[in-house]
Amino acid sequence: MTKIAKSALTKAEIITEATAQFLEKGYSNTTVSAIAKSLGISPGNLTFHYPTKEHMLAVLTDMLCDYQWKMMEQEADEGISSVLAICLELTTMASACETDAVIRDFFLAAYTSPMCLAIIRENDANRAKKVFADYRPQWNDEEFAEAELLVSGIEYATLMTAGSPVSLETRLSGALHNILGIYGVPEDVRNTKVQKVFAMDYKNLCKRVLADFKKYVADTNESTFQSLLKR
Repeated sequence: MTKIAKSALTKAEIITEATAQFLEKGYSNTTVSAIAKSLGISPGNLTFHYPTKEHMLAVLTDMLCDYQWKMMEQEADEGISSVLAICLELTTMASACETDAVIRDFFLAAYTSPMCLAIIRENDANRAKKVFADYRPQWNDEEFAEAELLVSGIEYATLMTAGSPVSLETRLSGALHNILGIYGVPEDVRNTKVQKVFAMDYKNLCKRVLADFKKYVADTNESTFQSLLKR
């Protein structure tokens, strides 16, 4: 095994262990030392590859953005880049945050990390250009990026208000209508998509996606991981 390949494999092993700990103990309760100890390496060896815990979260966030979106498209079952998948993604995350403090801690950590938030916004802006192209045909890349500054704020507010006296569906309905409105989706289409997503089994979907995601990370082979690092 070459030195480069060994380095990539070590990075993959670190992310696999970090994923498990972030999703089992919570991001806030996980330390670099704990990850290093589980791997049988020194904290110095770990930080050689990832200087901080946030750097590990950033790689994980990038991987999760793609993985979660593919799962949402499958569940929405309305073809590629569907509006329903957009609705389902936020709905499942907010529902999981409502009932699971560890998952809530994980998502809020990503949305409050400048490094991770930049990744989320870039991924979501690229996706929005495909999903909402028919509704905002005159928009350029910069306008989609600016819209995501607003959208990510709405998403964060929805996730952080878990446990609010206002019901989850009321908060989600307002958030989804606002997000789709930013992208020019007509009210009748917004109503149809929101009603449809609420009729789905969204409450268990996010937990299942994250459980499957842990397996996906653990099964990621060296060549695939190297390609992810180059993105």
